[in-house]
Amino acid sequence: MQNQLPEAKLGFTRFAELWNGRLAMIGFVSAVLVEMATGQGILGQLGLM
Repeated sequence: MQNQLPEAKLGFTRFAELWNGRLAMIGFVSAVLVEMATGQGILGQLGLM
């Protein structure tokens, strides 16, 4: 039997990219919901527009 090393958690690994995608989707949906609730986009809420 060969010893298998655990998959790395940093860098461009499958694990990191899956979590990056999941968190990006959560952020995008959150931004859309906030815009729907307030009537202002993210930049408007930050006072940039």
